[in-house]
Amino acid sequence: MNNYVKSIEFGNPIIITLVGLVVFYIGLKMFAGGMKAMGNIEHLQYFMGNPYWMFLGGIVCTLLWQSSSLSTTAIVGLVASGALPLPSAIAAVLGANIGTTGTIWLAGLMVSDGIPTGTTKHIALVHTGVNALMAVTLLPFIQPIAKFISRF
Repeated sequence: MNNYVKSIEFGNPIIITLVGLVVFYIGLKMFAGGMKAMGNIEHLQYFMGNPYWMFLGGIVCTLLWQSSSLSTTAIVGLVASGALPLPSAIAAVLGANIGTTGTIWLAGLMVSDGIPTGTTKHIALVHTGVNALMAVTLLPFIQPIAKFISRF
């Protein structure tokens, strides 16, 4: 009986993981709802209407939040509210893809006690390179991609 009680205590890693996932999901839903409720943001229209600014914004926000999921949730919420045009949203998602590489560099800093070296550096370079190559390749084609996606 004592083992059974011990296995369901709050210190159990499985329960902690499940509670963490539930809290994360609720947080994302609340964040998306808040973004959706923001509606039209007049003072940011210049930036939100310009895909290149949104590309940079996607990079910066993802670097700051260390979460491309959070950035993408914000982008989806803004598109759903009508505040963000689809081409700018696509650019922001491409930027978030580059911003997510900041996590690997941060992990490399922690593992290497300074600038990443060896295998850690190679992994970070490949991760950053592939995401940057994809973004730079797709960025000039944002308008046709948005036109194609808007058909659905």
